[in-house]
Amino acid sequence: MIEERELKVAVIDMNNGAPNLGLRGILDVLDQFGVDNSRVLSVDVFDLRQKNEIPDIQYDIYISSGGPGSPYDGEGMDWELAFFKLLDDIDAYNEMEKGRKKYVFLICHSFQMACRKYKLGKVTQRKSTAFGIFPVSMTLAGQEDPVFSGLPNPFYVVDSRDWQVVSGDEDRFAYTSAEVAAIEKYRPDIDLERCIMSIRFSNQVMGTQFHPEADAMGMKSYLLQEDKKAKIIELHGEEKYEDMIHSLDDPGRILLTKNMILPNFLTEAIHQQIAV
Repeated sequence: MIEERELKVAVIDMNNGAPNLGLRGILDVLDQFGVDNSRVLSVDVFDLRQKNEIPDIQYDIYISSGGPGSPYDGEGMDWELAFFKLLDDIDAYNEMEKGRKKYVFLICHSFQMACRKYKLGKVTQRKSTAFGIFPVSMTLAGQEDPVFSGLPNPFYVVDSRDWQVVSGDEDRFAYTSAEVAAIEKYRPDIDLERCIMSIRFSNQVMGTQFHPEADAMGMKSYLLQEDKKAKIIELHGEEKYEDMIHSLDDPGRILLTKNMILPNFLTEAIHQQIAV
């Protein structure tokens, strides 16, 4: 029987005040998870980039969001140094603590920053913006990762980025024990390296380049706005737009991804904590 201890969750908002659906999606997942599992989750949100707010080490679970701009925007700034120190503090805690561990999930912008911090690959600007709903392939490690349990291979994700992580450094991966869990879809017609879409940084720290919190209904409402529709068709074409709408209506695509990845991560975190 699962212990009924209240769990403290810190959500780090990396959106820098920009309007977004991601933060709402994260909070929706946490709320639904609490209802579905009869868990009491105490959730606090920290506006890091705009207000320099950072959680302390007292939380059980940390989820850090995506956000606009370059993953180098905060280089050397107080808020980035505070974020990297928090990751160091969590790593040190997990290394020394024999009982309950602290769990971290890093999304998009946060994922890119972590890849910079740990020097796991090159974080570079893309030739063009990746925006849409795409299939992502699991690696062998990803197929065995409990976070991806219940998903087909490949599975579909919401992708929105101008930056990417490529050229994984094998020596750094070996040194840190990190593993690539998912990579970009195979495109035989394009002579470009497939970027890294997910990394298991450690037993307790997971990250994705894509947005596992994306809500199909919320995104569909957004895409059906006339100005948004016109802009997407202008940039990506009508066929791409119609494929995105179709993907949002398919229960085996974005809805499945939202219902699996973050809930699986939360389940993994809770089960480890009650096992000790």
